[in-house]
Amino acid sequence: MKFSINRESLLRPLQQVAGVVERRQTLPILSNVLIKVETDQLSLTGTDLEVELIGKVEIANAEVGEVTVPARKLMDICRQLPEKADIDIELQDQRLVVKSGRFKSTLSTLAAQDFPTVETSVDELSIEVNSKAFKNLLDKTGFAMAQQDVRFFLNGMLLEIGQGMVQAVATDGHRLALNSLGVPEANADKQVILPRKGVLELQRLLQEVDGDVVVTISSNHLRVATNEFALTTKLLDGKFPDYERVIPRDGNRVIHADREELRQALSRTAILSNEKFRAIRVSFTSGTIQLSANNPEQEEAEETVSVDYQGDAVEIGFNVSYLQDVLGVLDSDKVRITVLDANSSALLEEPDNDDAIYVVMPMKL
Repeated sequence: MKFSINRESLLRPLQQVAGVVERRQTLPILSNVLIKVETDQLSLTGTDLEVELIGKVEIANAEVGEVTVPARKLMDICRQLPEKADIDIELQDQRLVVKSGRFKSTLSTLAAQDFPTVETSVDELSIEVNSKAFKNLLDKTGFAMAQQDVRFFLNGMLLEIGQGMVQAVATDGHRLALNSLGVPEANADKQVILPRKGVLELQRLLQEVDGDVVVTISSNHLRVATNEFALTTKLLDGKFPDYERVIPRDGNRVIHADREELRQALSRTAILSNEKFRAIRVSFTSGTIQLSANNPEQEEAEETVSVDYQGDAVEIGFNVSYLQDVLGVLDSDKVRITVLDANSSALLEEPDNDDAIYVVMPMKL
């Protein structure tokens, strides 16, 4: 195996692939990247057995072969080389020799045939979506995923392919985020649950990708592919909760507030909230929202925000971080908040966008 490549051409896919590779592995080979050289193409593969990412680069005049080498070490070497440097890579006596200018290094290798690959099943569904729109869908939903819930299916995101749309839903049991993306060619009825790691890696990858991506779903995997990358993630088994049941549709108090003004007021008031419970008291009265917080040190903060609301007063406790998260992903200048009573969840939406719904459940104060 032997090839030459420009530093930037190698570093971009190598950084993406190395991101999937976990630093601490029970199997040494999982710390490695699989380098596969064909006559006109180099492919780099990293996996943690849950997510697999393949990066592809066009090369010329290469000697074919394949081997695995430590991902981080190869990436760090490439990073430290001068910009636009040419790199010569060759496999000699089961060692990978990397040369550039006056620099030379030798890396240990493990056999390519021992590298685990994701076993994909038969493709059931394939659609094409804009990469930036798909990333936006994941970004605006992913923050509501649980992190280490015993209900493992909550540590992920529900992806629904319906008629002319793709919908993403995430909940940790205390809040819920739902976003939709119009995809005219979608004409299926399919639900899958992506694991948290798969969602995070997809968000990271789509940041680097322009144009359309092909999303392919099989019975136990989802793959997102472009000409340069292919990311495959396992799917979670389990039944996602009936999220429609927790969306409060019966609220009769509708408040319109300036999103940024409310977000900043929450940030200031939150400083003196209980660090563990993050509780904040939100009082809706005619024309204003009053925010107040206190902590075990007897410290207090309060602020009043002017809003468009004419109705009866109601006071509800919320986790302030959950409200901040929602206001942080909304695009509009205004936010519409709908509540029913002191024990009801709050429904947060953008006034002129029906594609996004956020639910924050109340806290007892």
